[in-house]
Amino acid sequence: MENSLKQTLEEAVARINRPEFVDSDPVQFPRRFTSPEDIEIVSLLTSHIAWGNRKMICRDCEKLLELMHHEPMRFVAEGDFDEIEDGKNIHRTFFGRDLKYFLRGLHQVYKRHGSLEAFAASEHIGADGFPSWCLAAALNRELASANEHFGQSQRCLPGNLETTPLKRLNMALRWLVRDDGIVDMGVWKLLKPSQLFIPLDVHVADTSRQFGLLTRKSNDRKAVVELTDVLRKFDREDPVKYDFALFGLGVSGE
Repeated sequence: MENSLKQTLEEAVARINRPEFVDSDPVQFPRRFTSPEDIEIVSLLTSHIAWGNRKMICRDCEKLLELMHHEPMRFVAEGDFDEIEDGKNIHRTFFGRDLKYFLRGLHQVYKRHGSLEAFAASEHIGADGFPSWCLAAALNRELASANEHFGQSQRCLPGNLETTPLKRLNMALRWLVRDDGIVDMGVWKLLKPSQLFIPLDVHVADTSRQFGLLTRKSNDRKAVVELTDVLRKFDREDPVKYDFALFGLGVSGE
């Protein structure tokens, strides 16, 4: 059964993890850039608004890049974001005030460290067993510090790190770390693909339960750990590649 299931997933990965996948997925936006700093900023921001209808997500990611004049690193470094109106709708319940909260923190991170990867290295996330949660905690600290005089936002990174599946940040790290040269970009060398955790959305969770890969009923951090541990039995070096299979099969209804 296990060998048959692995073969099914491998075949689905080979069929779905193709260049044409990019055209309908938010990964298309960081892929437009060549600078590692631009790529990581766009990866973080576009993955952050990647919830809901995919067409709506891509539409709003496009608007977000236009808002940054298609120069994300310069936009963050020079602080142009303070001109964004608080009430400007970015995506669903994420507004200008929330985006500015995020960008003030990134401005501080890039001013001190030069890149998000260098900041992550300074926080030793490569040595942590749960690198995305470690990075989220460090970013939350920086965002809070940078916004000390502006108030808080509940629409940026999750604060409940003990329970959150951290789907969007895990997806951004998949883009930044996996380096198979097809869809994901692999510009970070701080982490290995083997250290990544599955980005757990509804499609991935439902498909995983149908396959018997996931027993936990809640879509939370424990479910992410459980599923990723099972996928590591199929491929210890690159367990998160199966995100393509589980997500793709779920979206298509197969």
